[in-house]
Amino acid sequence: MIASGELQPGQQFPSEAQLCDRLQVSRGSLREGVRMLGALGVIESRHGSGTYVSALEPANIIGALGLTVGLMPLEGLIDMFESRRVLESHATSQAAANMTDAVAAELGGILDALELATEQEEASDLDAQFHEKITALAQNATIAELLRVFRSRSRSYQLFDLPAGPDIKAQSDLSHREILNALIARDPATAATAAASHVLQTERWAREHRPAATPGPLPVD
Repeated sequence: MIASGELQPGQQFPSEAQLCDRLQVSRGSLREGVRMLGALGVIESRHGSGTYVSALEPANIIGALGLTVGLMPLEGLIDMFESRRVLESHATSQAAANMTDAVAAELGGILDALELATEQEEASDLDAQFHEKITALAQNATIAELLRVFRSRSRSYQLFDLPAGPDIKAQSDLSHREILNALIARDPATAATAAASHVLQTERWAREHRPAATPGPLPVD
């Protein structure tokens, strides 16, 4: 009913009795379905008023994926990198077309701090800031939220504490600079290639070091 548009965003749900009759299900089954829709952000309960269809903003609904993506083991995360490469590449290309001098300066400051960072948590936060500012510049809330979900899971695994950690970070810092240079040049094609290469690089590290990977922050993203 929601997908067909019969129930619109902000519209109140019919009563339980009406829905049970319409859908030919028991109250228990109906309530279970309603709870699931609530967890997914599709509906919302208003105290003393009833149940309503939410605004159905794509970013809010996609954000609910974090509930399940956050449970994925490393193997599942690695399989997601291919999708992430496509999205990251597209978002960075769009960002290059929308680039401003003010954002370029801000991104440069973030990378300056990231290159000097030695603590895992600080580096992870700066890395996230860099990528999220780029996806915000792409002006697509749905893609931005999908990438935020993917990156949040990536940060559950630690690479910089491995023996090869310093080299991994140095290469990651360099690829960040390549992305920024393409953005400053307002070159969408080069920016897309740099972003895709950066994600592929991280995927290769994850595959190479997965036996040693343990839960913890992953500033490489």
